[in-house]
Amino acid sequence: MALARGRRSEGAFNYWPGFVDALSTLVLSIVFLLSVFLVVQFFLSQEVTGKDKALEQLNAKIAQLNELLSLEKLGKLSLDDQVSQLKAGLASAESERDRIKGLYEGLAAAGSDAQGKTAELGKALESEKAVSARALAQIEVLNQQISALRRQLAALEEALDASEKRDKESQSRIADLGSRLNVALAQRVQELSRYRSEFFGRLRAILGNRPDIRIVGDRFVFQSEVFFDTGQATLLPEGRAELDTLATALIDLDKKIPSEIPWVLRVDGHTDVRPVNGPNFKSNWDLSAARSISVVQYLISLGVPAQRLVAAGFGEFQPLDTGNTEEAYKRNRRIELKLTER
Repeated sequence: MALARGRRSEGAFNYWPGFVDALSTLVLSIVFLLSVFLVVQFFLSQEVTGKDKALEQLNAKIAQLNELLSLEKLGKLSLDDQVSQLKAGLASAESERDRIKGLYEGLAAAGSDAQGKTAELGKALESEKAVSARALAQIEVLNQQISALRRQLAALEEALDASEKRDKESQSRIADLGSRLNVALAQRVQELSRYRSEFFGRLRAILGNRPDIRIVGDRFVFQSEVFFDTGQATLLPEGRAELDTLATALIDLDKKIPSEIPWVLRVDGHTDVRPVNGPNFKSNWDLSAARSISVVQYLISLGVPAQRLVAAGFGEFQPLDTGNTEEAYKRNRRIELKLTER
């Protein structure tokens, strides 16, 4: 039996040399890849330290290498499994030989791919160096721009502080002037009130207690019939007589009131709500304005300063009585005199 086994051994094909060659080639490829990985990692760590963006891209490349290394390790484990299978039993020798040759050729292709990957990593490293150089140049430009902006901001802050200081000074001056102006206005109002009281007193004494002349608040109210015929704006003789006494009082008052007090006598014309009949006036606005202007013009002709007179027409829109009776219409047809400020 020993002789038979010896003969079978002599006739069998010896696979071990090829297997050892394939295994050594695999080990050398792995060592080569590890060396390339270590060299690339060293250069990458030296070139892209502090560059977050470049580091992320290189980490991606390293991850790809790690994947390749994992694939190679998986291939090695597959070969170990195959060796264990060969040790367990050398069945189907020819088919195993063909399979090992295929694996050998695949490892050779993997080595070629690894060399190609190394070349690609070198190109990527050069590209990252160029990108880093451009990024550094852009950072330098941005730093210069930031410095210029900081200088401008400091200048603006100084200008703002100066403006706020001037604004506070102006506000204090305005407040002082406002208080002084309020005091002066109060004094003027008091003076005008005193002269208005005197003017009202004189008019009361002159006009007496006539039923067609009333005092409403701070105004003297004359019925329109005192000065004008119905639908007309021409002064009647008795109306002119009333205005003569009024003009005398106004001229005397103008002499007493200081010139810096801007007082005026406002003459307001009012009508009732009934439309105007006649070709002279288109509306109650026209009639009320024409009547107040006639009164003002007559006072000016008597010597009252024109700058102390104001003519206003209100038409039918400021009634004293909202009724629809003849008495209400009569009350609303009126001329009002008011001593006020300009």
